Amino acid sequence: MSDLEAALRAAVRGEVGFDTTSRALTTMDASNYRRVPRGVVAPRDADDVAAALEVCRTHAVPVVARGGGTSIAGQATGTGVVLDFTRHMNRVLSLDPDARTAVVQPGLVLDRLQDAAAPHGLRFGPDPSTHGRCTLGGMIGNNACGSHSVAWGTTADNVRELTVRTVRGRTLRLGPDWAGAPEGLRELADGELARLRTGFPDLPRRISGYALDALLPERGADVARSFCGSEGTLGVLTEATVHLVEAPRAAALAVLGYADESAAAEAAAGLLPLGPLTVEGMAADLVPATAGLPRGGAWLFVETGGDTEAEARARAHAVVRAADVVDARVVTDPAGMRTLWRIREDASGTATRMPDGTEAWPGWEDCAVPPVRLGGYLRDFRALLASHGLRGTPYGHFGDGCIHVRIDFDLLTGPGIARFRRFSEDLADLVVAHGGSLSGEHGDGQARAELLPRMYGAGTVALFERAKAVWDPDDLLNPGILVRPAPLDADLRFAVLPRRPVDVVFGYPADGGDFSAAVRRCVGVAKCRTTEAAGAGVMCPSFRATGEEEHSTRGRARLLHEMLAGELVTDGWRSTEVRDALDLCLSCKGCRSDCPVEVDMATYKAEFLHHHYAGRRRPAAHYAMGWLPVWLRWASRLRAAPLVNALAGAGPVAAVAKRLGGIAAEREVPRLAARPFSRWWHGRRPARPAGERGELVVLWPDTFTEHLSPSVGRAAVRVLEAAGLRVALPPTRRWRGALGDGRSRTPAALLPARRGRVCCGLTYVSTGQLDRARAVLRRTLGLLAPVLESGAPLVVLEPSCAAALRTDLPELLHEDPRARRLAGQVVTFAEALERYAPGWTPPAVDRPVAGQTHCHQHAVLGDAAERRLREAAGLTGELSGGCCGLAGNFGFERGHHEVSVACAEERLLPSVREAGPGTVVLADGFSCRTQLEQLAGVRGRHLAEVLADALEGGPGEEREAGERGSGD
Repeated sequence: MSDLEAALRAAVRGEVGFDTTSRALTTMDASNYRRVPRGVVAPRDADDVAAALEVCRTHAVPVVARGGGTSIAGQATGTGVVLDFTRHMNRVLSLDPDARTAVVQPGLVLDRLQDAAAPHGLRFGPDPSTHGRCTLGGMIGNNACGSHSVAWGTTADNVRELTVRTVRGRTLRLGPDWAGAPEGLRELADGELARLRTGFPDLPRRISGYALDALLPERGADVARSFCGSEGTLGVLTEATVHLVEAPRAAALAVLGYADESAAAEAAAGLLPLGPLTVEGMAADLVPATAGLPRGGAWLFVETGGDTEAEARARAHAVVRAADVVDARVVTDPAGMRTLWRIREDASGTATRMPDGTEAWPGWEDCAVPPVRLGGYLRDFRALLASHGLRGTPYGHFGDGCIHVRIDFDLLTGPGIARFRRFSEDLADLVVAHGGSLSGEHGDGQARAELLPRMYGAGTVALFERAKAVWDPDDLLNPGILVRPAPLDADLRFAVLPRRPVDVVFGYPADGGDFSAAVRRCVGVAKCRTTEAAGAGVMCPSFRATGEEEHSTRGRARLLHEMLAGELVTDGWRSTEVRDALDLCLSCKGCRSDCPVEVDMATYKAEFLHHHYAGRRRPAAHYAMGWLPVWLRWASRLRAAPLVNALAGAGPVAAVAKRLGGIAAEREVPRLAARPFSRWWHGRRPARPAGERGELVVLWPDTFTEHLSPSVGRAAVRVLEAAGLRVALPPTRRWRGALGDGRSRTPAALLPARRGRVCCGLTYVSTGQLDRARAVLRRTLGLLAPVLESGAPLVVLEPSCAAALRTDLPELLHEDPRARRLAGQVVTFAEALERYAPGWTPPAVDRPVAGQTHCHQHAVLGDAAERRLREAAGLTGELSGGCCGLAGNFGFERGHHEVSVACAEERLLPSVREAGPGTVVLADGFSCRTQLEQLAGVRGRHLAEVLADALEGGPGEEREAGERGSGD
């Protein structure tokens, strides 16, 4: 390996990675298979590709070309050298709107081509659901299709010319009329004309095998078209000229409801004469919630186009009239259409879990049959599943007869794998019996290539082998794929994982307490690799900031997988490779909601840090910021806020303190409040006579509200009481009496002595100090006994603390029933007003808003109540998605400042800069407000503060003079 690495480093200008991390990141794609490569090369240009191929041929080492790594059949993994085209060869080289063509590099993500074409009213026709991360090279390699193939065909239908390098160094420009054909290819085809004319099923989605029938003279002898779908086994693509189609100026979406999937499947083919742009189908067993969908047990998503919205809508209504449906809905607004399409596009991830949480896997992801036979095929398919004791949730491109499905194969045991093989063989026979193709979109890879003789016969498969030898006589390009295939049940990625549960701290309730099962959640669909956060989405801010796979959710999951496997990453929880990849994880929890399979990397990171630093010294930041509640509590008890603030403002002293505490030199240390929130609480007068009885709510005094932003707590008390609620704080000692039982003079009488403080443990969790977090949470549960007994809602103002109590608490103390009870009592500020003061009308603010929804609010809590409260108060406009980049301790830690700023610059800071005069900048999280203040000089405000200001009397009585300058 050292000779190979040295030769590659000498020959190519791009990066050469033979380190553990580079190899671990490419062991898998989105399939069931795993192969460990020798190394990874990121070529800068076609000359680098040629140089790498020459070195690999000299050393007799296989080569695998890789794009987004979203292949589902295993063709983007290999044991040799992986060529990663996404790092450098990822550009649109030219775009000719008059000719409707674009010249692109293989690592270009499809959405970036669409962005370039859109200003000209053009687009690339094929659009797989992975359009935000799949590459043009991968699409050409697999002959990808997507939902619009009924209108614009497959990738092969939209390719004009391809430039490829052969393994022996030739540059070929492939096109029609034998252009670029390697020596011997024409002779091979001319000698097999009868087989080429009769041996290939006539299907819109026939992707399996080599498209050698494209070499027929009556089909233009198109070498470029025949190269599409060759899965990297013939040559290495370096450039492509593709055809663009005219995008409709307007679109409408008709969602048609049917009783079941068979009814939907049988209806699909009948809609094709109406000229729809899509005819997509899915059934209810794949939809977590049917909100927004018409009545039915299955649906067709039929998109229509037109020059105007009225024309597109009229065509959609024509589809509805022609369809025999249970119910239907026509949508024309872009936001509504995106919401509905997201249900369909997320299916490739959500299908990896059955409704009861059982794992389901690809392998038979995209068989295709003639569209008119789809209904019968689906019935037979369901019967075949049942006969093998398997379950799956079909969905897909009904208009093309192509079905996607994930099946609950047991790929962990010998008997389960044997059943996987038997089912695969039976299903191949079923598909062929219906006149279909084993692959209708994703290629054969390792999953189906072994079964190609059942579809084509031995003679045609032998012809495939001869064609492979013409292009790649050394058999170095993706060997074991398509021809002379590896067994479909070899190299399964789960085989290397431990069979016994790993000893962990979190409960992982959705994965049966099994950390390996939690890590297996990542199936590689790579939604975390999108280069833009869509809508309110968050995941994955560190990848968008760095562009590096190891800083994506998928990359980190891959490294954790290899850590558990112990083959590449050999030092387990002590792994520096895993630690470094997790270092830039912001713990934003965006993946918990935005990942289709709900990977929770924030939890995995906390778990890893706990084990990684067990019994040894931690980074300084873990002590400085992980123990922040303790330090701030001592500063409060000693009345040391003025001194601490003075020292923080003294340059040399602050610099030394930040260095010792592991804090980024670029950061300002937030100022402590001169008067903590609870001290204000004790000194205040009751806002209403003690005899008045309103609904009791308990306000959580989180560390940030208590010591750094008490104005938020004061504002919340004012608004909650104005809404008629009685507000109490949690006990600070173990209390046996009932909470708010009327025997106390005021709720404040529950706080006679400071024997302890409630804490959500957030800072300990985020730094992986889980033993400490568990101890703190147990103490909190003890203090909150009367709150639990009363069932009173616990109002938490800081979204990250509310998320910690909702999720981290019951998962860390999964053996304690009190933890789940408490989590169920946590409500946000807006939820408290909506549920417990439903008759209250907020004051009219009537101003536009800007800012960002807190990432934990988006991922864990949801913001529906906040949206309704803002609307009721006349606060107009949408908050952006993404993450502020500070994310608690993350943005303060040394080495994170650059990424922190990049995350803020993605969505938050531009939204604030673009805000007009009079706009209210909303930021419910302390981190978000701090980031805004330090990077933009803007004061973000909690929604409670905005509403309190709008109440009669204004904010003056709650805002003490000079306190802002001392940290509030």
